[in-house]
Amino acid sequence: MEIKPFEKKVWLASPTMHGKELEYVHEAYETNWMSTVGRNIDELERIACEHTGAKYAVALSCGTAALHLAVKLAGIGRGDRVFCTDMTFAATLNSVVYEGAEPVFIDTEYDTWNMDPVALERAFRLYPDAKAVIIVNLYGTPAKLDELCEIANRYGAVVIEDAAESLGATYKGRQTGTFGRYNAISFNGNKIITGSSGGMLLTDDEGAAKHARKWSTQSRDNAPWYQHTEIGYNYRMSNVIAGIARGQYAYLDEHIARKRAIYLRYREGLAGLPVCMNPHDEEYSLPNFWLSCMIIEPEGFGKQTRTDSEASFTHISGKSTPTEILAALAAINAEGRPIWKPMHMQPIYKNCDFVKSTQDGTDVGADIFERGLCLPSDIKMTNAEQDVIIAAIRKCFE
Repeated sequence: MEIKPFEKKVWLASPTMHGKELEYVHEAYETNWMSTVGRNIDELERIACEHTGAKYAVALSCGTAALHLAVKLAGIGRGDRVFCTDMTFAATLNSVVYEGAEPVFIDTEYDTWNMDPVALERAFRLYPDAKAVIIVNLYGTPAKLDELCEIANRYGAVVIEDAAESLGATYKGRQTGTFGRYNAISFNGNKIITGSSGGMLLTDDEGAAKHARKWSTQSRDNAPWYQHTEIGYNYRMSNVIAGIARGQYAYLDEHIARKRAIYLRYREGLAGLPVCMNPHDEEYSLPNFWLSCMIIEPEGFGKQTRTDSEASFTHISGKSTPTEILAALAAINAEGRPIWKPMHMQPIYKNCDFVKSTQDGTDVGADIFERGLCLPSDIKMTNAEQDVIIAAIRKCFE
């Protein structure tokens, strides 16, 4: 196959609109509910509860806002320790730092690329007073949620589930975003469904939902004038954005089906190479396949050099590296990304504690980051375009 650059860029994951979203945006416009109250918000919260099984939902400006309020609801403050998934986006733990608490990073396990229960158990032995555990479902794949929650509950720590990437995924038949006492989902522009921005706090605690709602509106008291007895935030979702997300929800299952098809086509198309796709527990876990990722097996891993801001590679026949493959994708006008760089490797968090999965010195998250990458996973990508991408990846191993 001749590999020519695409005329139109193939994205990693971009919004896919269907038309229904515009009806609800138009409704907000026609009724003049253009602020942070309105029917779209009410309906979006209702639909989210109906779909996930959570009792209460609070629509917010972004997933980070939901995480921040979850941390506050958990009573986390200055000097407290919070165990955090190590291989994730910085938003997961920035909310901990907002409240002056101390994140402790828990290493990753190879089975799901999520927090390792063995490392979490070790962390509690080191720090039995940890106040909370923030669990991420990376790239839409559920973590070993039962095991992690059991460990946290045994030590009396609050579980916060960061389900920003996993909306629609299930673990043992239960929707993600419902395993923690407080949970966060995201409607960011690249997520499985989107509002262009926006997020949501999910909980079964009515009092917590009411408190979060108050905090999100600058903590305005129930008084005839503007009165405040505690610090608040401008975190409420716009009724216009809620209209987009409301319209998207009807297509969640369709989006998941397409994402799964993309994942399976990559797995089939890359068969025979020394690579494997991001894994999941096929007995208990059904991801939403938000991003298809791959990792190069050690025997197929070539030579690359990375600094804090640059990367380079040397081509070795029969082998390749994420840096080489990402360059090949960019050359055909397709977008790939490195795996999330683990938090313990980030310059800003280099002094935070990090608990590894094993005692033999293996740093699992660093290893996955070194050998893994995210592939173009856009719903609008055609099979023909994906075939070209697969061919470009295969060529890197020649």
